[in-house]
Amino acid sequence: MATMSHPASTARLDRLAIIVSGLCVVHCIASAVLIAMLSAVGGMMVDPIFHEVGLMVAIMLGAIGLGRGALQHGNLWPIGVGSLGLGIMAGALSLPHDAGLVHTGEAFWTIVGVALLALGHDLNRRADA
Repeated sequence: MATMSHPASTARLDRLAIIVSGLCVVHCIASAVLIAMLSAVGGMMVDPIFHEVGLMVAIMLGAIGLGRGALQHGNLWPIGVGSLGLGIMAGALSLPHDAGLVHTGEAFWTIVGVALLALGHDLNRRADA
């Protein structure tokens, strides 16, 4: 029985197939690890304590930043807009927190509050200029 040696093109094709197989293994392992990490982080992100701590940080930064700006430029408009945003954010915490992927009421009002708070900070920045 005579043995035939692989032509160069067949050897290259075999090497490419081995590389692709290796990449497939890396992809499968990396995907499993990524999904597990996203699942853990995703669970943390919908935990009510995450939102409560975030609101406390926002209130502290808002009080410091907006209050300091009002003392410097004397314009109370940024504090009014920013405080309205903080109030809406606080109110959103009282809305039902769905366990599913869609948090329509809570997410909507949180986004509105955050946008108003950001507008308050922008007004504060402009008043300093």
